[in-house]
Amino acid sequence: MEYKAPKEAYKGVVREVTIGKGDKTMKVGGENILPLHFFDEGSLPNPPKFALEVLDMEPADRTAHLIEPFGDVISDPIKWAKKCEGFGVDAICLALVSTDPAEKDTSSELAAQLVKQMVNEIKKPLIIYGSGDEKKDAEVLPKVAQVCSGENLLIGPVQKENFEVVGKAILNHGHVAIAQSPLDINLLKELNVKLCKFLLPERVIIDPLSSALGYGIEYSFSLMERVKQIGVITKDSMTMMPIIANLGDECWKTKQAKENKTQGLLWEGITALSLYLAGANILVLRHPETLKLVKETLGGNGRWQN
Repeated sequence: MEYKAPKEAYKGVVREVTIGKGDKTMKVGGENILPLHFFDEGSLPNPPKFALEVLDMEPADRTAHLIEPFGDVISDPIKWAKKCEGFGVDAICLALVSTDPAEKDTSSELAAQLVKQMVNEIKKPLIIYGSGDEKKDAEVLPKVAQVCSGENLLIGPVQKENFEVVGKAILNHGHVAIAQSPLDINLLKELNVKLCKFLLPERVIIDPLSSALGYGIEYSFSLMERVKQIGVITKDSMTMMPIIANLGDECWKTKQAKENKTQGLLWEGITALSLYLAGANILVLRHPETLKLVKETLGGNGRWQN
């Protein structure tokens, strides 16, 4: 008697979200299977995407092995982003760290103009992260949304402290929101419920925060896995959004990564693969060699293999 493996068919479908426009469009989500569950009934129309991080200011505290792949272009965010395009990324993630009051406290106008210039010169979709200071982000991110109106950028973090002002600017100017909550499924759903009172769920991507290998990755993994399972298996409306894992910074600030390049690549690579398996739809990395390593591990093209 021939054995036939049982197959599951799930109720939920992760919402498909489009970032960018024209020939700079990127689609994420849309799956109705769990990560790597190709034996079940369902499909993965949009394999997870990879982005490399670019800062809006020259980093002062990076080790030599992080600076080496980019050379002197790290003093110019536009040139840095163009360099990243050559490494085969799906998107560019611009971190507006200089706007942090603890850094340069760059004005919202200057930050928005940089983003606008990058939109005009870069050929990949853009992911924009503020500094993480909720008060300053409430000034900077709405200005970015306004100046780049209609460009369909992925903008965040949108947090519980500033979700109304940032979320409504994203809505009014045609962008997608990164809803960020601190490693808690209840806080995650609460924020999504508040956002979706005025923003379409198809305009929201979840950032549950990403911890590095050895520094709390089990919390990030279990939460991402739970979000994906609840959304796909039980069709929970507030967890059926794609997930972004912005993990580069968390990995490269570890003692192990700073000490040794090989350790750093493995630290970032193993973290990325783990969160990939947990269900991340977008992974933001810092080192281009990690990107190459992860793609080779996944079968040479960085896509889910059947």
